[in-house]
Amino acid sequence: MIAVNIHQFSQSSSLRAKKWQLWRVSCMAYLQAFLIGAIFSFLGSIPPGSLNLCVLQLGLENKVNTALRFALAVAIVEYPYTWIAIQFEQWITSTPAVVANFQLITAVAMTLIGIANIFAASRPTRFTTRFNESGFRRGLLLSILNPMAIPFWIGITAYLKAQQWIDITTTGLVHTYVLGTSVGVMILLVWFAFMAQRLSPYVAQGRYAKLIPGATLLALGGYAFVQYLIG
Repeated sequence: MIAVNIHQFSQSSSLRAKKWQLWRVSCMAYLQAFLIGAIFSFLGSIPPGSLNLCVLQLGLENKVNTALRFALAVAIVEYPYTWIAIQFEQWITSTPAVVANFQLITAVAMTLIGIANIFAASRPTRFTTRFNESGFRRGLLLSILNPMAIPFWIGITAYLKAQQWIDITTTGLVHTYVLGTSVGVMILLVWFAFMAQRLSPYVAQGRYAKLIPGATLLALGGYAFVQYLIG
């Protein structure tokens, strides 16, 4: 009888150890998916673009609260864009015409946003003033008009899967990875806002300074057009 109890206890202990091991491996997979998503989102958002340039402008104007609402809106839109990229990764990467159209759409969007930014800075109206003061609505609109987020995450996700750095074979892991991308871009934009605010006393806040983001977006839009035409 004692031998049977010892055997049962041994089996129970072995089962608990296996469950603990599986739970630990599962937690590590979720943590890795979240951190990898956040890190690559943070790094991928550093190059100049419509979103981080707007945050920098708001920070330089000491509108940190508006910049934080802007960053929250960007993070919200980043979530479905990354999810779409994961779901349609194979189909989109096998259709070059779709990728080419994304590049064209981006060129048009950045050019239009640049023109609108310059117009709003040079001739502010009641509507443009209210729109610029509402960081959340502005962030939502500019994020939606940033379709290159989808091909970016298609390429990054394909690379990470090929290197076996992430495991997104379950729905939970997919949403953990996507959540990481949203957190990563928000951390970067918040950091940009506070960094710009600290630099604001040393930067001239004249009329021409407010035109810099729009002019930069126009230049980036022109570059995207050239890349599309010669691509």
